[in-house]
Amino acid sequence: MTILEKIVAYKKKEVAKIKSEVPVQKLVESPNFKRTPFSLKKSLLEVGSTGIIAEFKRQSPSKGIINDKADILEVTNGYLDANVAAQSILTDTHFFGGTMVDLMKARSINEVKPILRKDFVVDGFQIVEAKAIGADVILLIAACLTKEELKNYGQLATDLGMDVLYEIHTQEELDKIDAHDKIIGINNRNLNTFKVDLEHSIELASKIPDSCIKVSESGISDPKIIMGLKQYGFQGFLIGENFMKTDNPGQACKEFVGQL
Repeated sequence: MTILEKIVAYKKKEVAKIKSEVPVQKLVESPNFKRTPFSLKKSLLEVGSTGIIAEFKRQSPSKGIINDKADILEVTNGYLDANVAAQSILTDTHFFGGTMVDLMKARSINEVKPILRKDFVVDGFQIVEAKAIGADVILLIAACLTKEELKNYGQLATDLGMDVLYEIHTQEELDKIDAHDKIIGINNRNLNTFKVDLEHSIELASKIPDSCIKVSESGISDPKIIMGLKQYGFQGFLIGENFMKTDNPGQACKEFVGQL
């Protein structure tokens, strides 16, 4: 089994358990459910946007522990100070050491920028849950969903007023998405091997229609890379480990943005 297959198998069990314990009605009644989500699309396209989607990530299957000392409130404030376009927060616990509480805490102090719930969506329940905990954007990973699921889950998120970041790594995955007017993230890291390949992403970007917003994810460690990616039409840049591996992720992000 690849790492991705392992994660998805585990996630399906985890979600089934939560679904049996938490009624959807309870999610719908939560205070966050009533707020109007911020638009990631708008945030990435506005004049002067840094395009940076700064991530909070404690660990990953490929790197192990990245930063288990960082405080979500401090990092959120640091990212907001750095004027990021959006925040991304891992809510997967088993593989990435994140929690839904991380996102709820960030939301309690972030009243201006969109928050992406970074997780492995395998069930519509998680999308309703994402809105209930205060997320504005969900991630749909084409590698672990069918064409039908991508369409239905995307529609559900849209109906709830949320944006969707569709993540792809291959042409086959792009073909599963009705790529019109969508936010499409190209993961520079192959989720099966966890190797990073920017050339591959640039090649794939040329196949994405111009009506879409292109986001580059993973392995961005230098502001110069962003300059290069912008020439290929990328407008969003998801960066996590590069900031999180430092003692002060917010400050690292600020210095990075200062060089753009």
